[in-house]
Amino acid sequence: MEAPVVVGIDVGTTKVCTLVARVEPDGRLRVIGVGLEPSRGMNKGMVVDMQAASDAIARSVEKAARTAGLEIASALVSLAGSHVSGEISRGVVGVSGGVVDARDIQRAVEAARAIAVPHDREIVHIIQRSFRLDDQESVREPLGMHGYRLEAEVHIITASKASVANLRECVQNAGVEVSHFVLNPLASAEAVLTDTEREMGVAICDIGGGTTDLAVYIGGDVWHTAVLPVGGNHVTRDLAYLFHLPPSRAEEIKVRHGHTVPSAVPSDEIITVRSFGEQDTVQVSRQEVAEVIEARAREMLSMVRHELHRSGYDGLLPAGVVFTGGSSLLKGFKEIAREELGMPVRIAQPEKIFGMVDRIQSPAFATSVGLLHWAQLLQTSAMPVEPQRHYRNEDFSERLKRFLRSLFP
Repeated sequence: MEAPVVVGIDVGTTKVCTLVARVEPDGRLRVIGVGLEPSRGMNKGMVVDMQAASDAIARSVEKAARTAGLEIASALVSLAGSHVSGEISRGVVGVSGGVVDARDIQRAVEAARAIAVPHDREIVHIIQRSFRLDDQESVREPLGMHGYRLEAEVHIITASKASVANLRECVQNAGVEVSHFVLNPLASAEAVLTDTEREMGVAICDIGGGTTDLAVYIGGDVWHTAVLPVGGNHVTRDLAYLFHLPPSRAEEIKVRHGHTVPSAVPSDEIITVRSFGEQDTVQVSRQEVAEVIEARAREMLSMVRHELHRSGYDGLLPAGVVFTGGSSLLKGFKEIAREELGMPVRIAQPEKIFGMVDRIQSPAFATSVGLLHWAQLLQTSAMPVEPQRHYRNEDFSERLKRFLRSLFP
């Protein structure tokens, strides 16, 4: 029997990455197709030019299909943007027979998800968090327990219906059907977080080109999500504006010479550049460049700190914050992040893959690889290996079915 194939398309503000992987018999993912293309028609995670975005996605898909030697018909697609929001909902039911069975749990979750969704929004994820059975709080698994009143708590993530429809149409214009949308930080979490971090309490922060995507995990479950409208492109624009540079040259300087700690840069180090309207080159102090980058980086981290505080979970994160995304690669970023947030900080890249991984083993591709792991979870329940986490003492097919029901509406 041929190994199943999974596909993910990460449509970002700076790049489109299509990955194709085979699920090996041992459960590992072998990447067999990679399609990288500069993003067009996207801004802060949302479509601003349908034709340009469709063309960029089509080129990325075509590259991945060609290298994999397969036709791509459907894929999981990343979702970001400030239009995404999350809220907590609770549902209460009576326990039939005095012992909680699977139907009671399903009814409680259904009651929790029965919220009034505005006509211009749609549900993307419904994430089961915890239960309360009579007076007992924080019940992880109520199945088989005695009680009379079961309350389910879920985290519901919604998005702008128009924004989702625009992105879906762009992918369809590239000849690919969207099987599911997955919020960026939830995808990244699958690629980089450890089970211990999830259990203890951790925040994952994916700093992309146009947005900074945040998710908080406590006790193994998602407790909070947010999308902040700031990212690495803001640093590039700051450099382009202040030093009168074309954006492409500003990006190059950020990547090659950028640093977030000005004191770590020699004061006499000079970068030679050609600015707009100048025939001759001009010289820019690398320390001045670092000062510009530091100011924007600290602003982004301040927004992350404020969001964690607003969520109320900032004191429940002993594992700290795990950063991914291209902007987390800036030199000195880890040091100022630890200083600004006052908690442990780790920069993570996806490592649970093999095959054609030379170009994608970087924090910049955490979401892309995470989509493959999500797609693997959505594969048939006949998969030979259990995912690394989630449920413990049930038949695997039932665990997988229940897990998937809790994540997608």
